[in-house]
Amino acid sequence: MKKIIALISVGLLLANLTGCASLGSSAAGQRGAVPVALPPYTGLKAKIVVADCDVQAAKATREIGSGLRQMLITALADSNRFVIVEHPVANGKAREDKSPASDTDLIIALAVNEFEPQVSGGSGGIGGGGGVGSGVLGGLLGTNLNKAYMALDVRIIIASNSEVLASTRVQGQASDVAGTHKGSEFGSWSLSKGLSAYADTPMEKAIRATIIEAIRYISQAIPASYYKY
Repeated sequence: MKKIIALISVGLLLANLTGCASLGSSAAGQRGAVPVALPPYTGLKAKIVVADCDVQAAKATREIGSGLRQMLITALADSNRFVIVEHPVANGKAREDKSPASDTDLIIALAVNEFEPQVSGGSGGIGGGGGVGSGVLGGLLGTNLNKAYMALDVRIIIASNSEVLASTRVQGQASDVAGTHKGSEFGSWSLSKGLSAYADTPMEKAIRATIIEAIRYISQAIPASYYKY
């Protein structure tokens, strides 16, 4: 009887571990079991431009930064809350050849501060250590529990005077038992070229969780007076 209860407990724990992901804050809306960034919207829009992504994380590249920017632009457009101007902007400042100030009200500046495709894993079960990773559960999980994490700084800047209107850090993390990840669980936006290597991995889920948090923050932090188009 004790063995049966133990096996049931292990099964429940595995179900919770499989495909586990967390966002920087609580979910704002739900469509069935699938988290959505924001509820449907049909009102006035704010006019923004999304700056080039400043890559500060050691394990991220300029191509990854570009991919995150493109993914965020797609997600913001899908939210139906923004008019997105496609002028080139470097790190929240207008480039010398083109200025977005006359065409937009706000600049969304991004910086990748943390990018960890595999924080922990290895032999010995959970985290590669002892505790619950050893014994029966460790034997069942084996070596393939991977974790991923990323953090993105977001600044909302007034285009006319470069004043920072609001700023925050958003983050996402995920862990998966290998072979169980489903990338469509967190947003349906396609991974850009710089991010395609992380398809169907915990890092994809962490990226999507971070993008969702960024969209929520941007839409909530922009004052209502900027929604006028």
